[in-house]
Amino acid sequence: TRVTGTERDKLATDLKKRYDSGESIRALAHATGRSYGFIHRILTETGVALRGRGGATRKAVA
Repeated sequence: TRVTGTERDKLATDLKKRYDSGESIRALAHATGRSYGFIHRILTETGVALRGRGGATRKAVA
């Protein structure tokens, strides 16, 4: 179903807060039942600086 108006604003605020606290876009999509693209679009609309892809980097071998 479409989310518009104040309901969309509330969802965007919640998603922004959760993403800023460390949740991934995929985790947010799974938790809300929305697509990855929807979550990504909402976050970019709210001006969130998206994190880069990938996990922890390996330390250089001494």
